[in-house]
Amino acid sequence: MKITVLTQFPEMFAPVLGGSILGRAEEQGLLDIKVRDIRDYSADRHRKTDDTPFGGGAGMLMTPQPAFDALRDAGAEGKRIIYLSPRGPVLDQEIAASLAAEEELVFLCGHYEGVDQRIIDHWHMEELSIGDYILTGGELACMVVIDCLSRLIPGVLGSSESLSEESIYSGLLEYDQYTKPREYEGLAVPEVLFGGNHRLIHLWQFENSLRLTKERRPDLFEAFLGRADGLSKDEKKVLEKLLSEG
Repeated sequence: MKITVLTQFPEMFAPVLGGSILGRAEEQGLLDIKVRDIRDYSADRHRKTDDTPFGGGAGMLMTPQPAFDALRDAGAEGKRIIYLSPRGPVLDQEIAASLAAEEELVFLCGHYEGVDQRIIDHWHMEELSIGDYILTGGELACMVVIDCLSRLIPGVLGSSESLSEESIYSGLLEYDQYTKPREYEGLAVPEVLFGGNHRLIHLWQFENSLRLTKERRPDLFEAFLGRADGLSKDEKKVLEKLLSEG
């Protein structure tokens, strides 16, 4: 997948996009991420990219000229362009999967008060939020979206099993996990995880996920109940036990 990011603060992206899973995905050719500085396209001799809003109001808005020129130079015409904004729908796995299916994406990061509406309208941008709160700019939100969608690209994680078991992908929150030592300062790992019985281990993990989801995300739990027909007989017994507890 090819991803182009347009931002006034390109230096923010290098530590995140160049390291760990995303960095390896680029090295393997699974991702091609280019970060462009919108200030390089400004016709202003001071590389200015924003100005005060008409009608008054606090803050500054990105002006059309540098954004239009940056988008044209990036070949964004006809591409799926995402503008990070609290006005958009909130990112979820369905949206992430839709983005991950694209061959190419362009992201525009606003800053401070946002961008001139003509940029959004002319380029038919999709506005996308990562939550109901305000950030200083779209850069951090953009990194979250790229990290989220990249994990859905085949080969990026290296294991489809780890993807399917993680929180949200399965419809349930992820079960508790443990590693060595077996006991630490009087805190012991659940005994079932040492028995080697994969069926019992799976059912323990399933019940743990159910309980966590019911307690912390009742909305996800109710949605899971609506599609629980595909459960095995043993899994149904675990679910029925949990529901009988009220």
